[in-house]
Amino acid sequence: MTTMLELTQPTPHLLVVTLNRPEVLNAINTRMGEELLALWTRLIAEPGELRCVVLTGAGDRAFCAGGDLKERNGMTDAAWRAQHEIFERAFFALLDMTVPVIAAVNGHAYGGGLETALACDFIYADRNAKFSLSETRLGIMPGGGGTQNLARAVGERRAKELILRAQAFSAGQAAEWGMVNHVSEPGQVLADALVAAGNIAANGPLAVRQAKKSIHYGLQGDLRTGCRFEIEAYNRLVSSDDRHEGVRAFNEKRAPQFKGQ
Repeated sequence: MTTMLELTQPTPHLLVVTLNRPEVLNAINTRMGEELLALWTRLIAEPGELRCVVLTGAGDRAFCAGGDLKERNGMTDAAWRAQHEIFERAFFALLDMTVPVIAAVNGHAYGGGLETALACDFIYADRNAKFSLSETRLGIMPGGGGTQNLARAVGERRAKELILRAQAFSAGQAAEWGMVNHVSEPGQVLADALVAAGNIAANGPLAVRQAKKSIHYGLQGDLRTGCRFEIEAYNRLVSSDDRHEGVRAFNEKRAPQFKGQ
C-alpha cells in the first residue's frame, strides 16, 4: 500500500515529513488525514531523540491544495462529517506537538493546506507560493483552525477580508503581514527550513519544548497568567541535566552536548 507521507531523517534529531500526492497537488484525502493523525499522535507520545520537524510538500507546484474534492464528490453528509472529524483531530494533534514543527511551503497552499501550515509553529515559504482560505467559494468555511490561526497571525480585520472574499495572497504579502517568517528563493525553501531546524536542534531540547509551550498556552490568557505559566515552565528546567551542561559548556568555552534530560 502506497503511503501518503514520505518520512526522511537527515539527522537523529530532525525529521522531514513530505505530503506525497504531487499528482493531485498533495490534496488531503481520508488516508492522508489518517496518516497525519497517526504520525502526530505517535510523535507527541514518543518523540525519542527528535528535536524538530519540517513539513513540506512533494513537487514544486503545491505544498497542499487542501481537501481532496474529487474524493469528496458525492459523499453523504454523514461520510463528510466522519472524514472531517479525522482532519480535525489531525489539526489539533499538530497544534499539540511538543517538538517544534516548521512548515516549508514549497508551492501553493489553499484551504486545508494553508490551515495545516498555520498549525505549524512558523512558516518558511517559496517566493512563488500563493495562499488562500477559499472555502466560502464552495459554500463552506475553514474548519481546520483557519478562522482562528489566520486571525492570530494577520489580525482580525485582514483575516475577515481574506476569508470572506476567498482572496489569494502572495508569499511576500504573507511575510509583510506576519504570517510567513521567511521568504526563500525558488527551490530553496526546504534547505532554508532545515537550517532553521538545525539551529533549533542544537539548543536544549527540554528548554525548546518548554519555551514553545509557554508561548503557545501563555498567549491564551492575560499577561500576568501567561507570565506565571512561563515561570512554572522555567522552574522545571532548573534541575535538568541540560541546564547544568549548558552552564558548564559556556564556562568551558565549548559547544554543549544536550541529552534532553
